[in-house]
Amino acid sequence: MSEPVSVRARFERFPATVKGAFIIRGEDPNPHQVVFREARVVAIGGAQAHPIAMTAATLDVAPRRDVFVPFEMAVTDMDPGWYELECELDVDGRPWTFPGGRRFSVAWPRATLRRGQVQVGRAIDLPGGATVKVEQIDCGGDSIKVHVLVTPPEPVTVRLSADGGRLPVLESDFDATSGRGKVVAYPLLRAHSSLRIEVKGPSRAGQGTLDIRLP
Repeated sequence: MSEPVSVRARFERFPATVKGAFIIRGEDPNPHQVVFREARVVAIGGAQAHPIAMTAATLDVAPRRDVFVPFEMAVTDMDPGWYELECELDVDGRPWTFPGGRRFSVAWPRATLRRGQVQVGRAIDLPGGATVKVEQIDCGGDSIKVHVLVTPPEPVTVRLSADGGRLPVLESDFDATSGRGKVVAYPLLRAHSSLRIEVKGPSRAGQGTLDIRLP
């Protein structure tokens, strides 16, 4: 069943606040009555959820037209991490949960972050014959990028952990022709001494692990 309306968030990230609007759009030929019940910020890969102070509102959403619902929230009390927006709507009396479609980060203290490149050049052999070569890790201020080469090219799922604690994956991008891929995840800290990369192939048996000692 297609959704009668869509929601996307448009916002600006200021040092202490996030300010913007949820944009509700009618996606079919019919008008809809929408009750905007609540909104929140949800930590990616975590259990934290922060409500956004907003007043419930009843909206008439016309076909192919946008309705803007503004919001503003403070981020100074939020833990370092990546967050995304969600909202709860009643559309013609039916409850729906919509993601906002955009993310933002709350910065980690600069002195705690690991930066630069970690050259790896090691491979994970998966049952079934595939090989996943981990080429390098780019460490930045709000994320890391793990560059891999899968031979023969096939889709893989990657999980990361540092010193036993999970590093949430933000996005993965693999080229089905070349086998090259990039996994973007939470940043590595200076305090981290090791990174574990777990790779799972298309079959349940196709799984392997690589432990990397960080310099």
